[in-house]
Amino acid sequence: MPRRPDPTRRRAEIAEALVRAANRDGLHAVTMRSVAAEAGVSLRLVQYYFTSKEELLVGALQHLEQSSQERWAQRLADLPSPPPPRSIIDAFAAEALPTDEPSSMFHLVWMSYAVLAMTNTQVARHPSISGIDRLERQLTEALQRAADADELVDCDAAIEAARLVALVNGLGTSILVGQRSIDRATEVITYHLDRLFAVPPATITEPAT
Repeated sequence: MPRRPDPTRRRAEIAEALVRAANRDGLHAVTMRSVAAEAGVSLRLVQYYFTSKEELLVGALQHLEQSSQERWAQRLADLPSPPPPRSIIDAFAAEALPTDEPSSMFHLVWMSYAVLAMTNTQVARHPSISGIDRLERQLTEALQRAADADELVDCDAAIEAARLVALVNGLGTSILVGQRSIDRATEVITYHLDRLFAVPPATITEPAT
Protein backbone atom coordinates (compact mmCIF):
# COMPACT_ATOMS: atom_id res chain seq x y z
CA MET A 1 0.00 0.00 0.00
CA PRO A 2 1.56 3.34 -1.02
CA ARG A 3 2.53 5.61 1.85
CA ARG A 4 0.53 8.82 2.14
CA PRO A 5 2.64 12.00 1.85
CA ASP A 6 3.37 13.91 5.02
CA PRO A 7 1.02 16.96 5.00
CA THR A 8 3.60 19.18 6.73
CA ARG A 9 6.26 18.29 4.18
CA ARG A 10 3.83 18.73 1.29
CA ARG A 11 2.85 22.21 2.51
CA ALA A 12 6.53 23.10 2.84
CA GLU A 13 7.23 21.95 -0.72
CA ILE A 14 4.41 24.10 -2.06
CA ALA A 15 5.58 27.08 0.02
CA GLU A 16 9.13 26.63 -1.31
CA ALA A 17 7.71 26.60 -4.84
CA LEU A 18 6.00 29.93 -4.20
CA VAL A 19 9.24 31.42 -2.88
CA ARG A 20 11.14 30.26 -5.97
CA ALA A 21 8.46 31.64 -8.30
CA ALA A 22 8.34 34.94 -6.43
CA ASN A 23 12.14 35.21 -6.50
CA ARG A 24 12.16 34.66 -10.27
CA ASP A 25 9.03 36.51 -11.43
CA GLY A 26 8.11 38.79 -8.53
CA LEU A 27 5.52 38.22 -5.83
CA HIS A 28 2.94 40.24 -7.76
CA ALA A 29 3.05 37.71 -10.62
CA VAL A 30 2.51 34.63 -8.44
CA THR A 31 -0.75 32.70 -8.86
CA MET A 32 -1.90 29.40 -7.41
CA ARG A 33 -1.60 27.92 -10.89
CA SER A 34 1.98 29.14 -11.35
CA VAL A 35 2.92 27.75 -7.91
CA ALA A 36 1.40 24.38 -8.84
CA ALA A 37 3.48 24.35 -12.03
CA GLU A 38 6.63 25.31 -10.10
CA ALA A 39 6.00 22.55 -7.55
CA GLY A 40 5.18 19.98 -10.23
CA VAL A 41 1.78 19.22 -8.74
CA SER A 42 -1.82 19.82 -9.76
CA LEU A 43 -3.68 23.04 -9.04
CA ARG A 44 -6.22 20.94 -7.14
CA LEU A 45 -3.49 19.71 -4.77
CA VAL A 46 -2.35 23.27 -4.05
CA GLN A 47 -5.96 24.23 -3.33
CA TYR A 48 -6.30 21.22 -1.02
CA TYR A 49 -3.51 22.48 1.24
CA PHE A 50 -4.14 26.22 0.74
CA THR A 51 -7.76 27.17 0.12
CA SER A 52 -6.98 30.67 -1.19
CA LYS A 53 -4.11 32.68 -2.60
CA GLU A 54 -3.97 34.72 0.61
CA GLU A 55 -3.62 31.56 2.68
CA LEU A 56 -0.86 30.38 0.35
CA LEU A 57 0.95 33.71 0.66
CA VAL A 58 0.75 33.59 4.45
CA GLY A 59 1.91 29.97 4.55
CA ALA A 60 4.90 30.73 2.36
CA LEU A 61 5.77 33.75 4.49
CA GLN A 62 5.76 31.61 7.61
CA HIS A 63 7.93 29.00 5.89
CA LEU A 64 10.34 31.68 4.68
CA GLU A 65 10.84 33.11 8.16
CA GLN A 66 11.23 29.69 9.76
CA SER A 67 13.89 28.70 7.23
CA SER A 68 15.89 31.84 7.94
CA GLN A 69 15.67 31.28 11.70
CA GLU A 70 16.91 27.70 11.22
CA ARG A 71 19.90 28.90 9.16
CA TRP A 72 20.74 31.48 11.83
CA ALA A 73 20.51 28.81 14.55
CA GLN A 74 22.79 26.55 12.51
CA ARG A 75 25.40 29.30 12.38
CA LEU A 76 25.32 29.43 16.19
CA ALA A 77 25.27 25.67 16.75
CA ASP A 78 29.04 25.24 17.05
CA LEU A 79 29.54 28.16 19.43
CA PRO A 80 29.71 27.95 23.23
CA SER A 81 26.41 28.00 25.09
CA PRO A 82 25.28 30.68 25.51
CA PRO A 83 26.96 32.15 22.40
CA PRO A 84 29.00 35.32 22.97
CA PRO A 85 26.92 38.43 22.15
CA ARG A 86 29.28 39.57 19.39
CA SER A 87 29.04 36.13 17.76
CA ILE A 88 25.24 36.33 17.81
CA ILE A 89 25.34 39.69 16.05
CA ASP A 90 27.93 38.49 13.54
CA ALA A 91 25.81 35.41 12.76
CA PHE A 92 22.71 37.58 12.30
CA ALA A 93 24.54 39.84 9.86
CA ALA A 94 25.98 36.88 7.95
CA GLU A 95 22.52 35.35 7.56
CA ALA A 96 20.66 38.58 6.81
CA LEU A 97 22.99 39.78 4.06
CA PRO A 98 22.23 38.25 0.65
CA THR A 99 25.52 36.39 0.32
CA ASP A 100 24.25 33.14 -1.21
CA GLU A 101 21.16 31.81 -2.98
CA PRO A 102 19.03 31.07 0.13
CA SER A 103 19.77 34.40 1.83
CA SER A 104 19.37 36.36 -1.42
CA MET A 105 16.02 34.70 -2.05
CA PHE A 106 14.92 35.41 1.51
CA HIS A 107 15.85 39.09 1.33
CA LEU A 108 14.21 39.70 -2.04
CA VAL A 109 10.97 37.86 -1.30
CA TRP A 110 10.70 39.20 2.25
CA MET A 111 10.92 42.78 0.92
CA SER A 112 8.17 41.92 -1.56
CA TYR A 113 6.01 40.70 1.33
CA ALA A 114 6.65 43.94 3.21
CA VAL A 115 5.33 45.91 0.24
CA LEU A 116 2.35 43.57 -0.12
CA ALA A 117 1.48 43.97 3.58
CA MET A 118 0.85 47.67 2.96
CA THR A 119 -2.27 46.83 0.97
CA ASN A 120 -3.16 43.25 1.97
CA THR A 121 -4.65 43.19 5.46
CA GLN A 122 -4.60 39.39 5.72
CA VAL A 123 -0.86 39.32 5.15
CA ALA A 124 -0.27 42.38 7.33
CA ARG A 125 -1.97 40.95 10.40
CA HIS A 126 -0.27 37.56 10.24
CA PRO A 127 2.21 36.99 13.12
CA SER A 128 5.05 36.20 10.69
CA ILE A 129 5.00 39.74 9.32
CA SER A 130 6.08 40.90 12.80
CA GLY A 131 9.19 38.74 12.60
CA ILE A 132 11.34 41.88 12.62
CA ASP A 133 10.00 42.68 16.09
CA ARG A 134 11.03 39.25 17.38
CA LEU A 135 14.42 39.63 15.74
CA GLU A 136 14.96 42.98 17.42
CA ARG A 137 14.09 41.45 20.80
CA GLN A 138 16.67 38.68 20.27
CA LEU A 139 19.33 41.21 19.34
CA THR A 140 18.37 43.45 22.26
CA GLU A 141 18.86 40.53 24.67
CA ALA A 142 22.31 39.82 23.22
CA LEU A 143 23.33 43.47 23.35
CA GLN A 144 22.04 43.87 26.91
CA ARG A 145 24.05 40.83 27.96
CA ALA A 146 27.14 42.43 26.44
CA ALA A 147 26.40 45.71 28.20
CA ASP A 148 25.96 43.95 31.54
CA ALA A 149 29.38 42.34 31.03
CA ASP A 150 30.95 45.72 30.18
CA GLU A 151 31.68 44.54 26.64
CA LEU A 152 29.76 47.35 24.96
CA VAL A 153 30.07 51.10 24.68
CA ASP A 154 27.35 53.02 26.48
CA CYS A 155 24.15 52.73 24.44
CA ASP A 156 20.46 51.82 24.59
CA ALA A 157 20.34 48.10 23.68
CA ALA A 158 16.83 48.25 22.15
CA ILE A 159 17.62 51.29 20.01
CA GLU A 160 20.92 49.75 18.92
CA ALA A 161 19.13 46.52 17.95
CA ALA A 162 16.69 48.49 15.78
CA ARG A 163 19.60 50.34 14.20
CA LEU A 164 21.42 47.08 13.45
CA VAL A 165 18.37 45.57 11.74
CA ALA A 166 17.87 48.72 9.66
CA LEU A 167 21.58 48.87 8.78
CA VAL A 168 21.83 45.23 7.69
CA ASN A 169 18.55 45.28 5.76
CA GLY A 170 19.54 48.49 3.98
CA LEU A 171 22.94 47.07 3.07
CA GLY A 172 21.28 43.86 1.88
CA THR A 173 19.04 45.80 -0.49
CA SER A 174 22.04 47.76 -1.79
CA ILE A 175 23.75 44.45 -2.64
CA LEU A 176 20.71 43.16 -4.54
CA VAL A 177 20.47 46.31 -6.66
CA GLY A 178 24.21 46.32 -7.37
CA GLN A 179 25.03 49.46 -5.41
CA ARG A 180 27.81 47.80 -3.42
CA SER A 181 29.55 44.44 -3.18
CA ILE A 182 29.09 41.83 -0.45
CA ASP A 183 32.64 42.52 0.76
CA ARG A 184 31.97 46.26 1.03
CA ALA A 185 28.69 45.72 2.88
CA THR A 186 30.42 43.33 5.29
CA GLU A 187 33.16 45.89 5.83
CA VAL A 188 30.56 48.52 6.78
CA ILE A 189 28.95 46.19 9.32
CA THR A 190 32.31 45.17 10.79
CA TYR A 191 33.30 48.83 11.08
CA HIS A 192 30.13 49.57 13.04
CA LEU A 193 30.38 46.52 15.31
CA ASP A 194 34.06 47.11 16.07
CA ARG A 195 33.11 50.50 17.46
CA LEU A 196 30.03 49.25 19.24
CA PHE A 197 32.05 46.58 21.05
CA ALA A 198 35.10 48.83 21.52
CA VAL A 199 35.24 49.19 25.30
CA PRO A 200 37.74 51.86 26.28
CA PRO A 201 40.63 50.61 28.46
CA ALA A 202 40.25 51.09 32.20
CA THR A 203 41.90 54.18 33.59
CA ILE A 204 45.13 53.35 35.40
CA THR A 205 45.51 55.27 38.62
CA GLU A 206 49.06 55.95 39.68
CA PRO A 207 49.85 55.10 43.29
CA ALA A 208 50.06 58.03 45.67
CA THR A 209 53.59 59.14 46.46
